[in-house]
Amino acid sequence: MFLQREQIEAIEAQRLAPYALLSRDSKGRVYDEAEPRYRTAFQRDRDRIVHSAAFRRLEYKTQVFANDEGDYYRTRLTHTLEVAQIGRTIARALNVNEDLVETICLAHDLGHPPFGHAGERALDRMMAEHGGFNHNHQSYRVITELESRYPDWPGLNLTRETLYGVAKHETNYDLSRVAGLDPALRGSLEAQIANITDELAYNAHDLDDGINSDLIHPDDLRQLEIWRELCERRGWRGTRIDDLTRHAMIRELVGLLVDDVLETTQRNLERVNPQSVSEVQAQPHNLVEYSPRVGAMNQALKRFLYEHVYFSYRVVRMQQRAERFIEQLFTAFIDDPRQLPPDWQQEMEKRDGHRVVTDYIASLTDRSALLEYRRLFDPSMRP
Repeated sequence: MFLQREQIEAIEAQRLAPYALLSRDSKGRVYDEAEPRYRTAFQRDRDRIVHSAAFRRLEYKTQVFANDEGDYYRTRLTHTLEVAQIGRTIARALNVNEDLVETICLAHDLGHPPFGHAGERALDRMMAEHGGFNHNHQSYRVITELESRYPDWPGLNLTRETLYGVAKHETNYDLSRVAGLDPALRGSLEAQIANITDELAYNAHDLDDGINSDLIHPDDLRQLEIWRELCERRGWRGTRIDDLTRHAMIRELVGLLVDDVLETTQRNLERVNPQSVSEVQAQPHNLVEYSPRVGAMNQALKRFLYEHVYFSYRVVRMQQRAERFIEQLFTAFIDDPRQLPPDWQQEMEKRDGHRVVTDYIASLTDRSALLEYRRLFDPSMRP
């Protein structure tokens, strides 16, 4: 016996909390289409994201360390998968819609350009007089405009709940207004989970990669309260971290942060007692959050990572090199758009040329951007 969509939706409605977003209550898609027989609307959204070109390209896009630094370090894809895994765990424990949480997590970084935040800074600088560039806004544009897989509409035609979840990803960029949403409204609990899980995951795995790269040493970490607590929990007093110890410490860190998010969010839910999604969204602050103590420890860890990893000479050298690559690619294509692939040249006739060039560069992986650079500037390379 197999379950049809309506049966899955009924089970979901019976099981989930009253403040969870139910698949059967979806406000639908921008372009009407029949829903599948054996998947909910949010499950279909997830599958469309996984099958998108933008998702596949995340495998070769930098998280912190470029691909040529080694095979162990996270890429934008492995970061995304870790975010989705932790997000599902939190969603399941809080009894909300884990399919929707996973979907938002999988979509949140689709707009990242090559070379991580270095590529983003370069594009934002080059586009300063043409609307700028922000990877969160670009992720939204990827799923609503830029992915081309269907003859009847642009983008992936995802549900409004998924779109709202991506738009509510917290950022200094006012994406809510761009997406036509009330900036004063909170995201759904599912969107809030995806948001905090992104930060949780990158703090943990950037610490892992920082230790593995020898940019971080145990003596450096002892200044952090959160590290001292991890050592106490593990009973570890060493001075050198082998691979097994490093794995254990990172697992302990993820567990500590997830436990605190769950406990704090549960207290918030008991205090507010929301009975609908709209009551969650009407709150003045997110309900999914850390306790003040763990939140402060986590912020101290983030500042530590900036000092010892993101601003380390190895990473800064890579970022400066990447920014030069991106700037020179951008300038070359703007100066003579005939150097773009033919389908992108056609786009130049329909849309603002600066935005088309930005969209093209943002779609590249690290290695395809480097290959384009060589084709344009290396006389020994064939075009």
